[in-house]
Amino acid sequence: MVTLRALALDDAPALTRVYSGASIRHTTGRPLTLDQAHDKIRAALARAAETPRAQWSWGIVTEDELIGLIALRRRTPSMGTISYILREDSWGHGYATHAAIHVVSAAFTTVGLNRLEAMHHPDNPASGRVLIKAGFTRVGTSDRHGDDGTAISYELYALEAVSPAGAYEMRQ
Repeated sequence: MVTLRALALDDAPALTRVYSGASIRHTTGRPLTLDQAHDKIRAALARAAETPRAQWSWGIVTEDELIGLIALRRRTPSMGTISYILREDSWGHGYATHAAIHVVSAAFTTVGLNRLEAMHHPDNPASGRVLIKAGFTRVGTSDRHGDDGTAISYELYALEAVSPAGAYEMRQ
């Protein structure tokens, strides 16, 4: 079972384990230090206190252990993006899918968004499967520039709320 919860400063050591190894291959490529983890948590806590709120970050927890992080960002009044990262040894158990489904529900109900977008690196097809299971549809690609300046075509996905109440349909 997966639960989402607010981050706490005590999560910094666990967050350094999440942001390491193969988990960061398609992100920054650099492990998170303990100081950087503390800074990331402090920033998430500060954003949680902002009004209006533009970003939500939750720890992904299973069996009382932080195994990942998922975030929702408001990009416009009605559109947001989600992103997630899991510790490498927790891949393949459906944790990211369950976390994404929770965040999609919150985005369309509590936050009041009408559209969500997400993208993943082309060499990370498992992340695309997570998005499809959470109800997203692949809509194209979006070029992002790597550290060396070359363009990488990330897979782009979108999900629309299907009713004014923000309901959406999950795919199995």
